[in-house]
Formats: sequence, structure tokens, C-alpha cells
Amino acid sequence: MAIEVRIPTILRTYTDGAKAVTGEGETLSALIENLEASHPGIADRLLDNGELRRFVNVYINDEDVRFIGGLEAKLSDGDQVVVLPAVAGG
Repeated sequence: MAIEVRIPTILRTYTDGAKAVTGEGETLSALIENLEASHPGIADRLLDNGELRRFVNVYINDEDVRFIGGLEAKLSDGDQVVVLPAVAGG
């Protein structure tokens, strides 16, 4: 099962500059575990106390994971996951 993960610029230090990487997992949680094995440190940037960080938005095939199961959202072969850090400021 290959899943493409689009990496934002701010996290590319963990992927040796790659804009996209391939991972595996039946759920978003499993995919993040898989990414951590290949790109150490990336899980800490996505998770806080086992939950998605508040200012990190994750989409599976353009669907916000917060509305489709969060970390337990199901993944299928060929899915695309996009990670977008929220921008805040005034």
C-alpha cells in the first residue's frame, strides 16, 4: 500500500528536502508511525501527546481528517495525504 504524503516546506528538513514522500499504513496513525521510521523526528512535529497538533492540518484526498476520524481515518492504496501547517498572526 503506497500513500503519497505532501510535505510542507517547514518539515522538509526531516525528509532531506523532499516535497513528497511515500508511506504505508491502514490509518493516519499507522502512516505517521511509518513516516517516523523513515524520517525520524517528523512525528513529533505532527503530534502532541498522541493527538494531531492544533496548528497542523492534515487532509486525505482533500478531506480534512478532523471530520473523517482523525488519527484513525482509513487510508487506501493510492491515497494522497497533505500536511499543512496553519498560519496565524495579526
